[in-house]
Amino acid sequence: MDIAIDLFDPDLPLWLPMLAIILLIMISAFFSAGETALTAASRPRIHQLAKHNKRAGGVKRLLDNSEQLIGAMLLGNNIVNILASAIATGVLIALFGDAGIAYATVIMTLLVVIFAEVTPKVYALNNADRVALMLGPAIRAATIVLGPAARAVQILVRFTLKLLGVRIRADDPVTVRVEELRGAIDLHAGPPEEVKEEKRMLRSILDLADVEVGEIMTHRGNVAVVDADEPTEQIVDQVLASQYSRIPLWRGEPDNVIGVLHAKGLLAEMRKHAGETRKIDITAVVAKPWFIPETTRLLEQLQAFRQRREHFAIVVDEYGSLKGIVTLEDILEEIVGEIDDESDQRVAGVRAQSDGSYVIDGTVTLRDLNREFDWHLPDDEAATIAGLILQEARQIPVVGQEFTFYGFRFRILRRQRNQITSVRVVPPRVAAQAVARRA
Repeated sequence: MDIAIDLFDPDLPLWLPMLAIILLIMISAFFSAGETALTAASRPRIHQLAKHNKRAGGVKRLLDNSEQLIGAMLLGNNIVNILASAIATGVLIALFGDAGIAYATVIMTLLVVIFAEVTPKVYALNNADRVALMLGPAIRAATIVLGPAARAVQILVRFTLKLLGVRIRADDPVTVRVEELRGAIDLHAGPPEEVKEEKRMLRSILDLADVEVGEIMTHRGNVAVVDADEPTEQIVDQVLASQYSRIPLWRGEPDNVIGVLHAKGLLAEMRKHAGETRKIDITAVVAKPWFIPETTRLLEQLQAFRQRREHFAIVVDEYGSLKGIVTLEDILEEIVGEIDDESDQRVAGVRAQSDGSYVIDGTVTLRDLNREFDWHLPDDEAATIAGLILQEARQIPVVGQEFTFYGFRFRILRRQRNQITSVRVVPPRVAAQAVARRA
């Protein structure tokens, strides 16, 4: 009975410790709901609400110091749960003797699990933002009171982990936020066709900082260029016959680009000289070329286009040799998809087959395939479908050879020398259906 006397005075009315236990369980429920709500609350929504809502501002400040917040919540929750269990044990030992320990264990486990843990957490999880805003001020007060003790616990935990040789490395916050955005995009729901397009565009925006200009530029072999040493009449004819409004001008050798000829400026000069092309000085209407390295990221280039108010840049490699050109439209197409006009000539590199497979040119990029079909082929090391096959196969395949990577089945259809020019790709879903039919 000595233990019972320490924890529960028999002279006290029974309702008093019962009331204390109920209050402690309610406080525990508060800590559980607050922890769950703040963990599950939408940071973007709270950030927006904080602009004109004081409570949301307080919640945002709590989320900004999440480590101390969680420490304080867990500490407070454990204190009240242990205290409630101790009081219940004392009461039941006083009433039933040593058997009261077993009674207290069963009763407090049920009370704590049902009313202090599961019920408040389930409610808070389904109403995270509302509960976070409602409990925010009280949680902030609890964090201030328990903050010093929570910090002491954190220091002790870190010291213990250090003694055990465990190193705590925080993830890069930028990377974490980007991954959160990608996850939110994948969870986006709605009408299938609309959602597919929205997801593709949002993913493309996030990819701008990772994709280099060299991956989307128009290769020099497909760039319309003009030799500045040709007669003016021929230059005018070439510009008028071209489908492009801006054409690089070179002299001596193709790598020596001396300027960019704008069709609009040339037409103005022709009007100025009443159509007498021989009087036009081509070099006088040529704009200074803007050279950029092929390793420039799309986001950087997009910002540079805006700052310079230009739409056209010459791409060069590390040796200064001409690699191709990139335009503002090229970058915008990475976000919204192909922007076709009456002069565009699109070459279909992907041909859908009746059996669900695709015949794809080897030069088609993995990024285009992933965006078009919502595939997830890795494009970190290889840029094209042919490059991916070479990378994974570790050999130059022969026509008719088949490979299976990442759930896809690849069959080599054509090869020109050592270059894969055509491949049949069977997506995982189609491959699984074929296996099921054979079974």
